[in-house]
Amino acid sequence: MSYKENIDQIASLRADQKGAWNAINPESAARMRLQNRFQNGLDIAKYTAGIMRKDMAEYDADSSQYTQSLGCWHGFIGQQKMLAVKKHQGTTNKSYLYLSGWMVAALRSDFGPLPDQSMHEKTSVSGLIEELYTFLRQADARELGDLFKALDAARDANDSAKEKDLLNQIENFETHVVPIVADIDAGFGNEEATYLLAKRMIEAGACCIQIENQVSDAKQCGHQDGKVTVPHEDFLAKINAVRYAFIELGVDDGVIVARTDSLGAGLTQKIPVSLSEGDLASQYNDYLQTTPVTSTDDVNEGDMLLKHKGQLVKPERLPNGLYRFKAGTGEARCVLDCITSLQNGADLIWIETEKPHVKQIGDMVNAVREVVPNAKLVYNNSPSFNWTLNFRQQIFDLWTEEGKDVSAYNRDELMSVDYDDTELATVADEKIRTFQADGARDAGIFHHLITLPTYHTAALSTDNLAKGYFGSEGMLAYVAGVQRKELREGLACVKHQAMAGSNIGDDHKEYFSGEQALKASGKDNTMNQFD
Repeated sequence: MSYKENIDQIASLRADQKGAWNAINPESAARMRLQNRFQNGLDIAKYTAGIMRKDMAEYDADSSQYTQSLGCWHGFIGQQKMLAVKKHQGTTNKSYLYLSGWMVAALRSDFGPLPDQSMHEKTSVSGLIEELYTFLRQADARELGDLFKALDAARDANDSAKEKDLLNQIENFETHVVPIVADIDAGFGNEEATYLLAKRMIEAGACCIQIENQVSDAKQCGHQDGKVTVPHEDFLAKINAVRYAFIELGVDDGVIVARTDSLGAGLTQKIPVSLSEGDLASQYNDYLQTTPVTSTDDVNEGDMLLKHKGQLVKPERLPNGLYRFKAGTGEARCVLDCITSLQNGADLIWIETEKPHVKQIGDMVNAVREVVPNAKLVYNNSPSFNWTLNFRQQIFDLWTEEGKDVSAYNRDELMSVDYDDTELATVADEKIRTFQADGARDAGIFHHLITLPTYHTAALSTDNLAKGYFGSEGMLAYVAGVQRKELREGLACVKHQAMAGSNIGDDHKEYFSGEQALKASGKDNTMNQFD
């Protein structure tokens, strides 16, 4: 419904009340409606799921149309990201938010900072989704409020051209509400637990849920050791649970990202039961480290035996009861995981790697695409990678293969500042700059994300401020290093009262109380110093 249509509809509604609602201004009520476009999380999930599906189709047609997101751990952080994207790019198109389980564990748990092992309260995940969308909706309300004020000023000045332009901006206002790719870890329990949490996440607004194939109660961060995967049927049950949650809640376009940690996971907790040679359980068991059993002398106390492909074998079992996979099978297991997930309900895949290498990623995705041609990847541009060292080493290795003289470089010391101004460093930085476009084109990466960016930016900016403020710079450290930059770079949050909703509250008071309204934005408001 357009702005004018809203005004007319509310005016008609007021007229029906035969004078009892005469204090209600239809245009004021229409403004409040537009500022609260999304009534609940399910409205958001349905809207953003449509955006993701459109973006996925556009990527299938043109791989340069990839999408991006940054991880966030607070509603304000997510809001500021979208404000920045809209300010600098002119649109939020192809820009999402990522909800990182790592950051929820480290920064949002009542237990205090925790490692990424699913020990935090599961409801803190859905709580953060709701918080993020509360802040994004507030960004809409604040910006629309500014447009409404400008519209009133144009009318007061009888500037019809300006009034027409502002009405056009209001009608075509682009919301800050964007898709969130939300991390449900390994499901926080069995498939019923996964279903229950998925429902809470979707009800909070999540249109896209990312789930990984690790054992839930032994979950580790994807970039740490000790990862243990589950057989495919266990993982598919959780994918089904998430899909049922989407369907039950009417989010028919909901997106599921199936993440495989098999590249770095050398262990499994469970050996699946194979019913026929070549079935999925049998394929999983193909990768187990086993030794043939030819007599009882080959069997020790407590050993477990398995008949696999007609042969009696003994899987290698560790003292903790876990079973080991064959060395060097990680990539093949990733490919099987991805194919199996995409054939059984997942929409996108995620392969957790140990380094950002386009060819390594592309080789696995291309193998998946031999079976599922439109397979698309979500990829973690992780701060756990040493990007500088990795890409300098990649260029070093490439030049070595090409026969180029690399005698001026020590491969093991390439992180050194001494190499910062060298040709190798320049070429490596260019490859980092184009990594996302290269990965979208050559490795099937539809969505690039950085899991923990604001964890690191908050630490760096706080370190810089504290160094100066508690040192010789004193207050100048804040003024020159923060506030002056906010002003010069046009950050809306320099007016922190307005950012927190003060002006929206003033508008409402005026709607409700008219000229009697006690407003905060008068001449004595110090925020006026930033006009």
